[in-house]
Amino acid sequence: MAARLVRTLINARLTASPPRLQTTGQVTRKAVTKPTGAFFEEPEKQPYGLLGVAVTVFLGLFIGATISQNMASFLEENELFVPSDDDDDDD
Repeated sequence: MAARLVRTLINARLTASPPRLQTTGQVTRKAVTKPTGAFFEEPEKQPYGLLGVAVTVFLGLFIGATISQNMASFLEENELFVPSDDDDDDD
């Protein structure tokens, strides 16, 4: 009796969880098999996953550093911000 109840609960859990949309817009599934017993299709693999992340991070840092350098030189040329020598005294 208890084994039948456990089996029924497990089957209900596996078949009763349809794909859901998360806040990221990606479909997630709780089960790996369809109600017929067949496996779901293998998810798509991103061709340049880790390389894409590395290139994106590098480009973001490079562009941010370039913008910061240009803004610092602009501020110094227009004398909006000029570091003084008095600030370097550690005495």
